[in-house]
Amino acid sequence: MRGVGLMPDMVAVATVVSACSLLGDLGFAKTMHCFIEKSGIEVDAFVSSSLINTYGECGNETLALFHDMEILVFRPNTLTSLSTLSACASHGALEAGAWIHSYVDNNDLNRDGSVDSSLIDMYSKCGDIAKAVQIFEESPRRDLVTLTSIICELAMHGHGKNALCYFSKMSKSQVSSDEVTMVGVLSACAHAGLLEQGQGYFQSMEKVFGLVPKIEHYGCMVDLLGQMGCLNEAYDLIMGMPMEANEIIWGSFLSACRVYNNVKLGEVAAKRMLELDPRDPGGRVMLSNIYAEEARYDRSMGLRKEIKEKRLKKSPRCSSIEVNGSVHGFLVEDNSHPCYNEINSMLKKIEKLMN
Repeated sequence: MRGVGLMPDMVAVATVVSACSLLGDLGFAKTMHCFIEKSGIEVDAFVSSSLINTYGECGNETLALFHDMEILVFRPNTLTSLSTLSACASHGALEAGAWIHSYVDNNDLNRDGSVDSSLIDMYSKCGDIAKAVQIFEESPRRDLVTLTSIICELAMHGHGKNALCYFSKMSKSQVSSDEVTMVGVLSACAHAGLLEQGQGYFQSMEKVFGLVPKIEHYGCMVDLLGQMGCLNEAYDLIMGMPMEANEIIWGSFLSACRVYNNVKLGEVAAKRMLELDPRDPGGRVMLSNIYAEEARYDRSMGLRKEIKEKRLKKSPRCSSIEVNGSVHGFLVEDNSHPCYNEINSMLKKIEKLMN
């Protein structure tokens, strides 16, 4: 279109930006962002939200875009605030998220409490579960979305009993639960070690709530049974599932086998993990550790040798920290950060002081 000298209108721009969001194409999204600013095309909430979604999925530039929107004719609204909060949550950008929260309050964008569930999610994902609870308690909404949000976030932070208290309030207020709510409830039971309650909730899904358990619910139950040392029950549950267990469920079960030194079931779990993903060394590493703890060093070393010969490596883990509104990500054995030398020097000083 541009090649033949035609100027795209807002509909064309919206279509292209939406495609960028679906494809996760950050480079072209930046090109479209620059084009919008230079051309003076007025954009609507849909275009702005699509840009924010793309930035949020591909990198932490969402707050800068939000500020750009303030400068332009188009002012951020509830929809764009929701997209920006989601991006902040996914990157652990607490300072940026708190700034958006302040913007929402100052511009009266949350009059009906429609942003509350996103605020709960953002504060929780960024580590401030106390603020998430405060948002919920002050919210005028007590619907499925907000109640499910606080239950799931409390469960994720290990506050299982508190999560179940909110679920009890939810039941008393006659708000119907859905599949996501029950994942939070079962996860809460797993974190709190509440085996009987977890089994009761799992069995009540169909009988009381009319919900057919999905693989996520079975995964929570396998995790709970495994944590409590009920390995045979966990294995029976896996084998009786109406769907094939995935590598996450087998990995959780194998981890429990390692904790309780169950070589026989550990071998079964590791074999299933290898069938699902032959290039993932995780199953071999855990089984090797089980063998080592049982003094079966020949098998343990054999698995380690196999990992080395096949050059199997786990995907590097990533951690992040927010400094002055910018999120810095770090991978294992990664020295690409521009301040790597200064950071490494400071870590050595801290280590020396600790010793």
